[in-house]
Amino acid sequence: MRRIQMTVDGKAHVAEVEPRLLLLHHLRENLGIGGVHTGCNTTSCGACTIHIDGESVKSCTVLAVQADGANVTTVQGIRDNGLWHPMQQAFHEAHGLQCGYCTPGMIMASISLLEEKPDANEAEIREGLEGNLCRCTGYENIVKAVQLVQKHSAATPAAS
Repeated sequence: MRRIQMTVDGKAHVAEVEPRLLLLHHLRENLGIGGVHTGCNTTSCGACTIHIDGESVKSCTVLAVQADGANVTTVQGIRDNGLWHPMQQAFHEAHGLQCGYCTPGMIMASISLLEEKPDANEAEIREGLEGNLCRCTGYENIVKAVQLVQKHSAATPAAS
């Protein structure tokens, strides 16, 4: 067993974990964070996408011990004072989900995409999300949701 500590969704956590435990399973099973979905466990689907120190990663590719000392953000931690993150709101408004299984990972990947390329065109959005699979939507409304965030961001002047 190895002692690790990390901040998850703004809350500090200390735990003893097996060195081979995936971060995905630590988040779900040890910390009770059900918004991180288990999909394929092979990095193919993206349902488990989270942010580690601001970088988008598939939590099934990271050992919990590798996140020791990190700041981890899940879809459950992106609300601001109880309000949905703009990407969550856009997925709701644009109907960017059906069954919802891929949605947490899609939202986290979409946030990273726009942080890296805020002016991404449709082709770049599709390419940027290609590591996240959805079996239900055909991606049309997911792309519309990302574009909706872009539209709202462009309409909102930056704070000085």
